[in-house]
Amino acid sequence: MGAGSVLLSGSRTPSIEEGRRRQGPLWLQRTKWTWASQPLTPAEAESCRASCFVMARFWLCAAATVFFLAFAILYSRFSGSLRGDNIQKVLVFTEDGYFLRAWNYTVDTPHGMFAASTLYEQSIWITDVGNGPFGHTIKKYNSFGDLVQVLGTPGKKGTGLNPLQFDNPAELYVEDTGDIYIVDGDGGLNNRLIKLSQDFMMLWLHGENGTGPAKFNIPHSVTVDSSGRIFSSKKNFFFFLVSQVWVADRGNKRIQVFDKDTGVWLGAWNNCFTEEGPSSVRFTPDGKYLIIAQLNLSRLLFVAAPPVGSIGYCSVISSIQLADQVLPHLLDISEKTGAIYVAEIGAKQVQKYVPLKS
Repeated sequence: MGAGSVLLSGSRTPSIEEGRRRQGPLWLQRTKWTWASQPLTPAEAESCRASCFVMARFWLCAAATVFFLAFAILYSRFSGSLRGDNIQKVLVFTEDGYFLRAWNYTVDTPHGMFAASTLYEQSIWITDVGNGPFGHTIKKYNSFGDLVQVLGTPGKKGTGLNPLQFDNPAELYVEDTGDIYIVDGDGGLNNRLIKLSQDFMMLWLHGENGTGPAKFNIPHSVTVDSSGRIFSSKKNFFFFLVSQVWVADRGNKRIQVFDKDTGVWLGAWNNCFTEEGPSSVRFTPDGKYLIIAQLNLSRLLFVAAPPVGSIGYCSVISSIQLADQVLPHLLDISEKTGAIYVAEIGAKQVQKYVPLKS
């Protein structure tokens, strides 16, 4: 629209009187030129050429004005669908990559996304890190894009818990029970891990910036080890099963692990991340491996899940080195097929990887 406006402001529409002065001689000269039985004098011919030149310039300007006006209308109509407030920010595809639909309402800047499925419903959760009227919130939608629930204070970042406020909430994980795990702080005010019940009551919280246990520096991704791990108590000589919450503590270059039920800190992995911290973490459906994305290295790590009895150490089984500047940001894994979907902010694309049948 800006370019069209500049070009239009540089042209001038002739007045009615000017149009009459220009149009009259042209048609008169044309009559003489076309139908006169006597040849034109040199003066008449020169007058005709001058008049034709003036009128040709007028029609050229008029045609250019119409062209740029049409361009401006089309630009204003279609540029909004490509950028700005009218861009389609949530796109829905089939598993084979065919586009189905899109929606844009009540979303400023979507960051993390989670498709949840419980006994009662299927839903889409989106973390919004935008600074507009809908930003700094976590939203729940149905599969058609209808807004169902908003967590946080729309358009207002903050650290409050009552009412709940977020600042650049990075990602969330929703269990089959409806419990929600949120990592809040993609470079904002907060560096915290929150667990909410299915009715959005606070169950436990770790919310301090730092490098020590249960402290964070840009907690960017969260997942749950649904299979659980067996831990032993040397003091009381008994074993217990613990389901764990795994957090990609990107700024501290480590993954931290917590007891899902109590929020107790269980340990951390940092030996795999000397070059670059983890940006995203997910378990494979069989619980045998973790898939970890490293943003600036453009790399995916396949890491063995911890052994029974402890958190263990990070042991890389294999990796996928992507092209430079692909920048894998977040990933997810299909519980049914094991397919890995990687959102790449450098390449501005999503890639899908499927397990080999062997």
